[in-house]
Amino acid sequence: MSTPPTSRGLRGRTGSAQAAHGVPGGLVALLAVASGMTVANLYYAQPLLASLSDAFGIGTATAGTLITLTQIGYVLGMVFLVPLGDRLEKRNLISVLLIVTTAALVVAGLAPDFPVLLIAALISGATSVVAQILVPFAASLAPDHARGRVVGRVMSGLLTGILLSRTLSSLVSDVAGWRVVFLGSAALMAVLAVALRAALPDHAPTTSVPYHHVLRSTVRLVRTHPALLRRGLYQAAMFGAFSAFWTTVSFVLTGPRFHYSPVGVGIFALVGAAGAAVAPFAGHWADRGLTRPMTGAAFVVAVLAFLLAGLGGHSIVLTALAAILIDMAVQATLILGQHTIYALDPGARARLNSAFIAMFFVGGAAGSQLGSTVYHAGGWTALTVLGAALPLAALVYWAFERPRATRRTPAAETLD
Repeated sequence: MSTPPTSRGLRGRTGSAQAAHGVPGGLVALLAVASGMTVANLYYAQPLLASLSDAFGIGTATAGTLITLTQIGYVLGMVFLVPLGDRLEKRNLISVLLIVTTAALVVAGLAPDFPVLLIAALISGATSVVAQILVPFAASLAPDHARGRVVGRVMSGLLTGILLSRTLSSLVSDVAGWRVVFLGSAALMAVLAVALRAALPDHAPTTSVPYHHVLRSTVRLVRTHPALLRRGLYQAAMFGAFSAFWTTVSFVLTGPRFHYSPVGVGIFALVGAAGAAVAPFAGHWADRGLTRPMTGAAFVVAVLAFLLAGLGGHSIVLTALAAILIDMAVQATLILGQHTIYALDPGARARLNSAFIAMFFVGGAAGSQLGSTVYHAGGWTALTVLGAALPLAALVYWAFERPRATRRTPAAETLD
């Protein structure tokens, strides 16, 4: 079982917040903001691809490798850094990672050429996994009956950060240039390091085994818990579709159909942020035992959203509606999935989260690269077909997994 935090950092909790969720409302808000700010580092570059192409004299497909490499860095961080959340004191680990993130973003902002920017993006992507240390941290602080709601609130901050990062990046780059986007984020990471260092409670490690044993045990968790592998594959498909959409939609919006400026692309991204509103509801559904049916419903919504995007390719209203539905579906399955895996082993939540997020970010990286390739080869229609195929594959897997789930123990069935 996880070791409870010490009282340091929790003295300011309010009675009502503690009674309802077992975690101070202010701390939940800080964790949500911090998660959003750190994960945003993965997405600032998405609306900047055209600017980066001009700045470094490279093609748009080459510029798109920046997104892919950043997500690969995130996967590496999930595999090699997040498991340390079970092995080391979390507050110290978070502080070190944020310091490295700050330095990498400074290098990105001052990069003299594209290869240097790629290396800095790889490093900042790897250390931005702070968000995925904070989410299981919140799950450990919350009581069982409210864990879904607490995680849902923190995840709403994380998902809002993903979506608003594009808008902020577009606006800042239009006013001050793309370099200021990275330098500004570096300043935010430095401030965040200080704030979290001051506010987070001490949280002792849940294991004392050597680091290489921690890594091995993370792999073993995937074999031990079929629900972990299943939820990881579900989310890989969903995040692949999400990444394919958001990596290429900027080309559509700035192209001959809509003639949007970079600022217009950023404002469009605000529409997608409306999808973050589903996060607290998803946490509530999970607490009520509705994980399985709502997962299937989310897959159906994602398929329909891409069909809508394909049919409404010349309508900004239909494209925006598709964006909202895609984001809602992806966020719902993410929170439902995390609620499932955190219940598998309370003493290994960081490692469970490491395996889960690594799997679905592999899907995200593949979706970004494949989406860019498919779009440039076959246009928006081909992209929407790809986007619909991924959640459809997850839906088929979900449907055929049901008989297998019923043969497992009753406790395991409730987790699916």
